[in-house]
Amino acid sequence: MGAADAVPGVSGGTIALLTGIYERLITAITALTVSRIRRLAHDARDGNRQAVVRTLTELDIGFLVVLGTGIATAVVSVLRLISWLLTVSPVEVYGFFFGLIGASAIILYRDVSLETWGKRAAVIVGFFLAFVGSGYAATGISTSLPVLFLAGTVAISAMVLPGLSGSLLLLVLGQYEYMSTALSRFTDALLAALQGGGAEAVYQSAVPVVTFLLGAVVGLLSVAHAVRAAFKRNREMTVAFLVSLIFGALRAPVEQASVELAAMGLNWTRYWIQSFILFAIVGVGLVVIFEWVSTRDVQFASVTEHQAE
Repeated sequence: MGAADAVPGVSGGTIALLTGIYERLITAITALTVSRIRRLAHDARDGNRQAVVRTLTELDIGFLVVLGTGIATAVVSVLRLISWLLTVSPVEVYGFFFGLIGASAIILYRDVSLETWGKRAAVIVGFFLAFVGSGYAATGISTSLPVLFLAGTVAISAMVLPGLSGSLLLLVLGQYEYMSTALSRFTDALLAALQGGGAEAVYQSAVPVVTFLLGAVVGLLSVAHAVRAAFKRNREMTVAFLVSLIFGALRAPVEQASVELAAMGLNWTRYWIQSFILFAIVGVGLVVIFEWVSTRDVQFASVTEHQAE
C-alpha cells in the first residue's frame, strides 16, 4: 500500500481491497473518533488499564500499527527514489505519472454511469475542479505550513476509497514534489543525528513533515469519514465525481513538467515531448499489467471459493 500511495495514479486503497484487508482497514479508520480518543486519554490518565486495553482493541491498534509501519517504510523508500529522479529527469518522471494517471482513469471509467443529470453534473464539476486546480497549483500555491496542513487533510481521505490516489491529490495541489523532498531531508537529518550529528537540522526538516502529518490526523477524523459517508449514500455519483477528478488531474503532470523546464530555461521541444510521451507509455503499461494481475487474482480467488463450496 505504501509503494502504491507514493506514486500518483495508483491507489493504496485498491491494494487493500485486493489483499482482503479493505473492510478491516475502513472499520479501524472509522473507529478513530474524537470521543474514543478522549476516553482513551482519560482512562490512561486515571490508570484504568483494562479500559485502555478495551479501547485499543476497539481501535484494532495492533493492525493499524503493523500496517502503518509497512506503509511508512515503503513511502519513505519510494519517495526518496522519486525525489532523486525528479532532480535528474523531471520531465520523464512527470510523463510516467501522466501515463499512470491516464490509464487508471480509463480503467476506473468502466464503473461510471452517466444515466442521470446529477451524475453528469458531478462529472463536470469534478473535472473542472481538478483541471483548474492543477493549473493554478503549479504556480500559484505556496508551500506554507497552512497549505501543507490542508494537503495532509485532503490526501489522507484517499486511503478510504479504492481508485483514488493520495499522491495524485498532492500533485493537483502542487505539493507532491515539495513533500517528497521534505521527507527525504527529514530522514537524512534523522539518520545523521543518530550517528552523532546535531539536532537542529532534524527540527528544521521536521516542521513541514509534522505539519503535514497533523493535517492527515485531522483528515482521518473528519474528511475521511465524510468521503466514506458520501460513498455509502450515493456510490455511483461519488465514483463518477472521483473518476472525473482523475481525468481533470491529467493537467497536473504536464503543468509540473512545464514548470521544471522553465526553471532550467528550456521550452517544450520535440525531444522533451517525445520523452514525456515515451515514459507516459511506460506508465500506461505498468497500470495495464497491474490491472491484469489484479483481475487474475480476483478470478482465482472466486474459483477457489466456488470449489470450496
